[in-house]
Amino acid sequence: MAGWMQQVLDWLEAPQPVVDAPRSRRLPQPDVQPLQADVFSHPEASRELLLGGVRVAYRLQRARRRSIGFTVGADGLAVRAPGWVTLAAVDAALHEKADWILRKLGEAQARQRHQEDARIAWGDGALLPYLGGQLLLRIDPTQRRTGQCLPDGQGRAALYLGLPQGAQQAQIRDAAQAWFMRQARTHFTARLDHFAPRLGVQYQSLRLSSAATRWGSARSDGSIRLNWRLLHYRESIIDYVVAHELSHLRVMDHSPRFWDVVHSVVPDYAELRQQLRAQPAPPWD
Repeated sequence: MAGWMQQVLDWLEAPQPVVDAPRSRRLPQPDVQPLQADVFSHPEASRELLLGGVRVAYRLQRARRRSIGFTVGADGLAVRAPGWVTLAAVDAALHEKADWILRKLGEAQARQRHQEDARIAWGDGALLPYLGGQLLLRIDPTQRRTGQCLPDGQGRAALYLGLPQGAQQAQIRDAAQAWFMRQARTHFTARLDHFAPRLGVQYQSLRLSSAATRWGSARSDGSIRLNWRLLHYRESIIDYVVAHELSHLRVMDHSPRFWDVVHSVVPDYAELRQQLRAQPAPPWD
């Protein structure tokens, strides 16, 4: 098997994905608010133009390719064009795709705003997204063992950390992350054990990942890597990612045959995949 087939790193767009301009019909996109500013500027912008009443400053890069390509990510709009294409032709192509570009810029802005709103204030009383719900964070120096999940007396689940009241934010964050990683290993192992026999595969090992933009990966030797931050999402989304990676042990690409394998155990995978893309995980910094 060729070397590149020995390690397939499967990435699902997380919180700040880069999206290629569409050539075919895409799944319906979630509703987003229109751009809140009249300027959207890439930090490495070299040109700008007016698209639909919005000034868009974009990064232009000359590349050895046959056509003009657009990507929209967290930084904004980036354009790659062959050296022989004129600037006027580049701008004309952008005007042609103006609706798509503005929609993607709006989605990127909404994702960034959502992430900032979801930023965790590390201290007593913080709310941590957990399995699609919320977990109340409590700092309790009387706890003999840090990292216990107990009722808080008001019908809510609370994560109690046995830390001093004056603990630094980084100390609180690290203790919470250690608990999340322990829970992630237990949960992921149970779901791998559930889906592997249904798919007719055997995985050899599980490793936890902290990658910023990848939710999981699979290798042909049966090793699986899953991002512990998946624990923020509800169980059906986690199941999709687990089944996705296990399906790679049967089909090591993203061909229609691969998606048929995923569909055999997660029939609504397309909807769950879209939801995962549309719901970025909160930053842990």
